[in-house]
Amino acid sequence: MSSERILIIEDDANIRRFLRASLEDAGFSVFDADSLRRGLIEAASRQPALVIVDLGLPDGDGKQVIRELRAWSRMAVLVLSAREHEDEKVAALDAGADDYLTKPFGVPELLARVRAQLRRLGAAPGGEAHARFGDVDVDFGTREVRRGAQAVHLTPIEFRLLSA
Repeated sequence: MSSERILIIEDDANIRRFLRASLEDAGFSVFDADSLRRGLIEAASRQPALVIVDLGLPDGDGKQVIRELRAWSRMAVLVLSAREHEDEKVAALDAGADDYLTKPFGVPELLARVRAQLRRLGAAPGGEAHARFGDVDVDFGTREVRRGAQAVHLTPIEFRLLSA
């Protein structure tokens, strides 16, 4: 069972609940937000391994979320959108999304895409997600740093620099 953190940024409450239930059933720790602004706050404070974002948010375009996340984070970004046109997909991927899935979607495919992104990050079960430098241990999957037995707090930018 996995315990990686996933953030859902989706304005439709029914879809948000469905995604949360599906991901929690698969063993993930799930947080959600219903707007661009709230999503960015949650991403910065929760430090999820993966963000699932809708493009049609009430306070802005989901591509803006992607661009802002990419300014300070390497967390995986999966777009889940009803927009099917190729130019929308290309724009989201060029903005920094790692994958794009159109609505409607099947849960098995969604979970497979989530697992694939987490594997790429080294956060999926069986993946190597640790680095050790002397007495400093870095867990890239959970974004935690320890020096000896003590946790070290890093800002998102500091962690990004460390993991670069």
